[in-house]
Amino acid sequence: MIYASFWRRFFAFWLDNIIILLINVIVISIIAAGGVNFDEHVLNVIGMPISWLYFASLESSKKQATFGKRALGIKIVDMEGNPISFSKASGRFFGKILSVLIFFIGFIMVAFTEKKQGLHDKLSGCLVVVNNH
Repeated sequence: MIYASFWRRFFAFWLDNIIILLINVIVISIIAAGGVNFDEHVLNVIGMPISWLYFASLESSKKQATFGKRALGIKIVDMEGNPISFSKASGRFFGKILSVLIFFIGFIMVAFTEKKQGLHDKLSGCLVVVNNH
């Protein structure tokens, strides 16, 4: 297995966040068109499940990758190189919250660990590898 570099993962992450932003804008526009008024707290309540479902469902899918990861030629596997389950992908997603809370150190770890794992990868037993297909 070839582990995905920090920068490859970084750019995939930002592509995914642009996609999630667009999805959120569409969902919020549909809700607002229905006459619902909401504040920033409602935006967070809407945004978190959308992000979770986006990452967890795509990373546990047959493609094993979000659209950003696919664009950068990487995918998520378990420690043996097998596809991951939705529950493992969910654990990986929620582990990212911890990585953020500790001043992004969990993400920076990718640049310095042997298998290019962030804290969320280590907690969930996952690897991000170059997709050879």
